[in-house]
Amino acid sequence: MDPDSLHRLFHKTAEAIRDALSKSDDWSKADGHPGQHVGDVVANEAALNLLQAEGLAVLSEESGFTEGKTETSCVIVIDPVDGSTNASLGIPWYSLSICAVDTAGPLVARVENLVTAQSFTAQRGSGAHFEGRPISPSGIKHLSKAVLGLSGHPEQHWGWKQYRSLGSSALDMCLVAKGSLDGFVDCSAQDSVASKGHGPWDYMAAMLICQEAGASVADANGRNLVVLEHDARRYPIAAATPELLAELLQKIN
Repeated sequence: MDPDSLHRLFHKTAEAIRDALSKSDDWSKADGHPGQHVGDVVANEAALNLLQAEGLAVLSEESGFTEGKTETSCVIVIDPVDGSTNASLGIPWYSLSICAVDTAGPLVARVENLVTAQSFTAQRGSGAHFEGRPISPSGIKHLSKAVLGLSGHPEQHWGWKQYRSLGSSALDMCLVAKGSLDGFVDCSAQDSVASKGHGPWDYMAAMLICQEAGASVADANGRNLVVLEHDARRYPIAAATPELLAELLQKIN
């Protein structure tokens, strides 16, 4: 499937998820994996109906890996509702995070706020956009001047200017691409529990959006962030500049 077709499919997927969620206001806990809500399952079903109809292989947080029915090297990595805890609490900051990954890496990405329908998009080699307008990071180089987005909380204050903990990592990372935040840190890298961290569906789309906007992204432990395994966990860090990224990596380690 070509990039233009993927963009259109991702837009339709966001519409389908919003429509499904509008008909089901059940955010009680589901019987699946820990932290899964009924809304996650509803959204996932709506997304898979579209993606599987195209014969695409899918890696979803909610349903694992599904083989495609057509010969393709493209895998769709999706979190139908990133920030479902926010959704369950009535906090309007949760999103669709969806990314097409081919043999060369992330190709097309969309992160869409499922409440406002505002979207971040990117295509490899073609820049990043918010609501169709090009975006770029803030250019902040020093932690002392930075406003950070945090997932979890570090063991001590790092000397940042301010911080926010918003609850949808995909959207939070996209704010770095847009210049609204200067950096984003998954603080669970400081936790020794192996299951901590983010799955690829949490950060893959936002990573491409950040990179295409000109921001820097890395795993806190220096591992490859492009991984297509359901059990894989990484500690993504995004920064407006390489200088700020280096400072954040020094702090987390």
